[in-house]
Amino acid sequence: MIKLFDSERKVMEVLWREGELPAGQIVKILKEEIGWNRNTTYTVIKKCVDKGAIKRQEPGFMCCPLISRQEVQDYETEELIDRMFDGSKAKFFAAFLDGKKLSKQEVGQLKRMIDDLEE
Repeated sequence: MIKLFDSERKVMEVLWREGELPAGQIVKILKEEIGWNRNTTYTVIKKCVDKGAIKRQEPGFMCCPLISRQEVQDYETEELIDRMFDGSKAKFFAAFLDGKKLSKQEVGQLKRMIDDLEE
């Protein structure tokens, strides 16, 4: 799986939200949203292409995401659990729940997720 830095994730968020786009459109969106200039955006797009996160196509320097948001979330969650909780999902879950106030709806969702895992 691919490790994305925050800047790379910003480019990927645009593609996940908008779908395939020409690089010039990504430049416009990120200039409006976070104030990046053209060179910064193109540099980050190139890094994503080099990592295999984005496929570049001609004509028009079209950018297509090769990885999904879910894949990145899964990878980063596993990395966090490995690094901070010795790979233990139970320790992660216990730390997450420690002292937190969950709504009845959230508790119900968590119970259903656990029930689904047991089936």
